[in-house]
Amino acid sequence: MLLDSDDQQNLNATGLPQTILYIFLDSVQSVESRFVSVNFQLHCRRLAEANIMDFRAEDHQHIRYNPLKGEWILVSPHRMKRPWSGQVEDVTEDDVPEFDPQNPLCPGVKRASGEVNPKYESTFAFPNDFPALLDDVPSPSESDDPLFQMGSAKGHCRVLCFHPKSNVTLPVMTLQEIRTVIDRWIEEMQTLSEKFDWVQIFENKGSMMGCSNPHPHCQIWSSSFLPNEARIKDQYQREYFQKYNKPLLMDYVKKEINKKERIVVENCHWVVVVPFWATWPFETMILPKEHFKRFTDLKNIHKDSLADIIKKITTKYDNLFRVSFPYSMGWHGAPTGSKMKEDANHWVFHGIYYPPLLRSATVKKFMVGYELLAQAQRDLTPEQAAERLRNLSTVHYKQENKE
Repeated sequence: MLLDSDDQQNLNATGLPQTILYIFLDSVQSVESRFVSVNFQLHCRRLAEANIMDFRAEDHQHIRYNPLKGEWILVSPHRMKRPWSGQVEDVTEDDVPEFDPQNPLCPGVKRASGEVNPKYESTFAFPNDFPALLDDVPSPSESDDPLFQMGSAKGHCRVLCFHPKSNVTLPVMTLQEIRTVIDRWIEEMQTLSEKFDWVQIFENKGSMMGCSNPHPHCQIWSSSFLPNEARIKDQYQREYFQKYNKPLLMDYVKKEINKKERIVVENCHWVVVVPFWATWPFETMILPKEHFKRFTDLKNIHKDSLADIIKKITTKYDNLFRVSFPYSMGWHGAPTGSKMKEDANHWVFHGIYYPPLLRSATVKKFMVGYELLAQAQRDLTPEQAAERLRNLSTVHYKQENKE
């Protein structure tokens, strides 16, 4: 025989993929039969077929459940091996000036409304000049037709500038500057939550995410109704709490801390993970280590450590492809307004980052076709994404030589 019994045992112990075993088998079968026994050929084939049954999440497609939304996500890691011939985005790392007299978000500049911005030196918030929601508008009449339903939609939209300089982003801001942004987020939340049932703080960063103005800023949309994402998360967190008598995300974060495989970065009060059910390639969640229901529940010590964790995760994002990393991000917590007095123990305050980049600074993930018509799909596994982000420095690539 070409291999003796010891060699067969060694081959067995290698754990070679089935494709390699089949290639080996084909080679063996090409040798004259007097050198290779039929039993050994059968042994190779059985071993190859047995390997087919050994599931490996990093190699084999599977679906994962998102308990926050009751959805399933298709994970297809083998697709990362395919060559890319699709759309390639332009990388725009143009030098953004500190001040542009034509930029309506800069200090001292007149906006489209005719209002002139103050010469602010920190954060600055103002009513959106082109709001999607207005407060003083009539409501539609009720309809008894189940197929043609409308409801009242009132609200208020605001813009919050993070910094007076247009060429600054969160990862290169100081911890104190980020802490000031957090304070302003909470201040806006406190004011708007008195009247509106939902206050959505969100940042669209980069032209790839539809942001047309490079000045560091976010938007705050408050509404008289619960938007779909909030309504769905409310439902599934409530059902989990009723069944297990503990908040879903507090249960989840404890298990993630124990497993460690999807943790990107953490500190004494916060942990950033690539969710087990992540849809976007490098999607992350900022989760508290103790139970907070709303942004307004945070104490000073938690705000300080949140500034630290925001700086670290956004720095890692920029370092991934050494580019100002595009994303949409926002904060979710228990409903407010008329729902403030309702039981909200099932809610856990958390942040979400949805970045579109997949393979490089020029290749992004598209949510089209199957994703629109069937369900979400991703190639890179959440564990692989977390490992890549975890291994990156928390020193921004533009500041490496300054340290």
